[in-house]
Amino acid sequence: MAEPVSHDQNFKNLIVDYPEQSLAFLAPDEAPKAEDAVRIVPVREEQLKSDLRERYRRLDVPLLVEWKDGRREAVLFAVEEETDPRRFSPLRLIHYCADLAETFKTQRVVPVVVFLRPGARRGPLALGTERRDYLWFDYLVCALGDMAAEDWLDSNNLVARLNLPNMQVPAGGRVDVYASAVRGLLDLERNLSRREKYIEFIDIYAGLNDNERRIYRERHPKESNIMTGMFQRAREEGRTEGMQLGRVAGERMLLERQLRRKFGALPSVVDARLSNASVADLEAWGENVLDADTINEVFNPH
Repeated sequence: MAEPVSHDQNFKNLIVDYPEQSLAFLAPDEAPKAEDAVRIVPVREEQLKSDLRERYRRLDVPLLVEWKDGRREAVLFAVEEETDPRRFSPLRLIHYCADLAETFKTQRVVPVVVFLRPGARRGPLALGTERRDYLWFDYLVCALGDMAAEDWLDSNNLVARLNLPNMQVPAGGRVDVYASAVRGLLDLERNLSRREKYIEFIDIYAGLNDNERRIYRERHPKESNIMTGMFQRAREEGRTEGMQLGRVAGERMLLERQLRRKFGALPSVVDARLSNASVADLEAWGENVLDADTINEVFNPH
């Protein structure tokens, strides 16, 4: 059974990998201009909790934009991807933005909501009575599912081109939109690893059927051959990585059994150390277990 697609993770990667182009496409009203000299960095995703028993309120991708010449004060962009518009809560977004403002001691926060599916709700939220509004909250909206793909087919913004399959596609135009997204990736991204990463992004959201894939190969043989090579390399790298991860998991499981048998229940700090260990570390610690009198001597032998 195929694993469900994590839209949140897909867009988080996209925005972190291409922050300038993401802001230009998703939040053009507030994004820095192309000629601006800015520094854009992702900031911590987990906001501090008032009570340790609470769950974290997570921001999808908070981006801090700093103007190097000081012409504008720094701005925080709180970008949230929402797959189903019906699940969107502006109240939750208020919490996110308030946490950011408090953590970074600023009121310059721009909320941005990316709706993946059509039918996005939009508009400000006002809390109050018939006498007056006591809280008024607005946010920028990028409703991908309501945008016309044909308006972006030749865009020089890579984030826009990658998202063509998420936009409204004219009847019979799925193959052409897919081809434009692929062509944009090949023309605008020179890094091979990024190409391999985002050809999968395009493929996930295009969802072409077998007949459409055949038509694409016939119309665009050059790009199709490049894509086939990228998929083959990705699969080979995935197999190699999987074998390595399998070895790590096996060594970790063996060492955990040895430690529990000799020392009983393991403290959380040991679990954390094992989770981040390399194969070499696990093998060395496995040898230390034989002579260690305490669990600390396993990791810090005399």
